Amino acid sequence: MIGGMAMFAIADSFIKLAAGTMSPAHTTFLLMGGGLIVFTVIALLEGQKLWNRDAFNTVLMVRYVAEMVGAFGMVLALSSAPLSTVGAIAQAAPLLIVAGAALFLNEQVGWRRWIAIFVGFFGVLLIVQPGSGTFEPALLWAVVSVFGFAARDLLTKLAPATIPSSSMSSYTMLAAMPFTAVWCLMAEGQLLPEDPNWFYVLGMVGFGSIGYLSLIASMRIAPMSIVAPFRYTRLIFLLFIGVFIFGETPSVLMLIGAILVLLSGGYTMLRDKKLKQALPVETGSG
Repeated sequence: MIGGMAMFAIADSFIKLAAGTMSPAHTTFLLMGGGLIVFTVIALLEGQKLWNRDAFNTVLMVRYVAEMVGAFGMVLALSSAPLSTVGAIAQAAPLLIVAGAALFLNEQVGWRRWIAIFVGFFGVLLIVQPGSGTFEPALLWAVVSVFGFAARDLLTKLAPATIPSSSMSSYTMLAAMPFTAVWCLMAEGQLLPEDPNWFYVLGMVGFGSIGYLSLIASMRIAPMSIVAPFRYTRLIFLLFIGVFIFGETPSVLMLIGAILVLLSGGYTMLRDKKLKQALPVETGSG
């Protein structure tokens, strides 16, 4: 999980670099196109069929839209806002997932976790600092991205178990291609940039794919309750890269907000684990 988060942080860095040399529309189009190729190859290597009727399930269709909203928001945020700040906001996604599970999936969330969720959202406000002189409107795209990715993860819980993760990812990228293509044509007048930096493109697609595979491997090797808290190491990597590679200087309020998000997110995970361990074990004869 830690290795996967490091790969995602590096992929985010390449997305930011790519967005500095070409438009967000072209960056997103190449990101989705590269992901489509990678995940299709993975699905074929796993022996999965390219055609799967369950991929057109209503839940998955909505999930594709949520994934696109998250990806579009993330690319737009990284193209203009500091990497470390965008990464700190993104760590609020698990909190939003817990709140969404309570509101829409009828999962029981006690008052302690609700307090932790509100503390985490207050941390996001400290990071974004709306209404202040240092407010960056591009950070709102990071907030949009958090809502998109949280909705995606919630919908994944409702997805048919008959479609493998690699196939689901392939169909997600495929569904995004027409929208990103239209975005490119409307915004730039052409599908591909005139002189793309293929090193950046390969970096964002390659490291992102390695991160995805590492994430899946960690969840297959160990229980989710053990590995999930280590997802927050992504912020540590992003802070390091942002400061030492991009020369960013996080503000005190941003760091305080990031700490609140990390602590509240970590608490909700530990509390969830404790509650699951306290559940009575069902026994039966046979």
